[in-house]
Amino acid sequence: MQLQNRENLWCLRVSVVSCDLRHQLPYDAGMRLLLVEDDARIARFVAKGLREQAYAVDTAGTGDDALYQAEINTYDLIILDVMIPGRDGLEVCRALRKSGLRTPILMLTARDGVDDRIKGLDQGADDYLTKPFEFGELLARLRALLRRSGELRPPQITVADLVIDTAAQTAARGGRSISLTTKEFALLEYLARNAGRVIGRAEIAEHVWDETFDPFSNLIEVYVNRLRGKIDSGSGQHLIHTRRGAGYFFGRPDDGQAKADSRESSATRSRAGASNTAGRKNHV
Repeated sequence: MQLQNRENLWCLRVSVVSCDLRHQLPYDAGMRLLLVEDDARIARFVAKGLREQAYAVDTAGTGDDALYQAEINTYDLIILDVMIPGRDGLEVCRALRKSGLRTPILMLTARDGVDDRIKGLDQGADDYLTKPFEFGELLARLRALLRRSGELRPPQITVADLVIDTAAQTAARGGRSISLTTKEFALLEYLARNAGRVIGRAEIAEHVWDETFDPFSNLIEVYVNRLRGKIDSGSGQHLIHTRRGAGYFFGRPDDGQAKADSRESSATRSRAGASNTAGRKNHV
């Protein structure tokens, strides 16, 4: 009973802390994580807190499920509990490293012995966190591991006259503040961090959405169009450009291509407007 109450308090603490940090997003928002935790309640609270920080999160409850998810999806980081059904976290970590996967792995465990931590690190884990933990510490360790795995990600991104503050989850263009939802912000940050190159739908889905994303849906197009309306509306220079058959380009291409993209975007919006009008007429 005492252990159960301790877990209840910890889950409540995770929920409260995640709410407090909702407007203090990490520098590495727009990342896709795999959370491996067999306790459904803990997994639900931690995943909820991470999603509120603009991370895309997939969950797995067993070792075999974790290995399967890691094989079919691309993750920026894996949070792996040691005590899971089937293959435990240590076996999963060893198998992932043996397969050649270099994705950072953060181990979670209720065991706080030094020998246990050493064993996990020796199996290929990059960091170790003992339960119960402060949610803020989990976020800090995730940021450190993600920085370690790639280039240093500055808290502020500037593309043309667009300024994105990843720590405060705010964006402004030409001094004009732009209101964004959490998912819109995650998509905008990912596009901005990859400015200057074409980004395909599959890549966007891998990093901004989780396993529930339907690849046959037009959700990405919907969100890109929302961003286009908020970011490019009222500006003489568009930053979001569609590359037909390839994906999206974020930034300032050469003038000729930008004009072509602008005409294509205008034509797309016109067709969408005509379609909506026709739909309303049919509805009437």
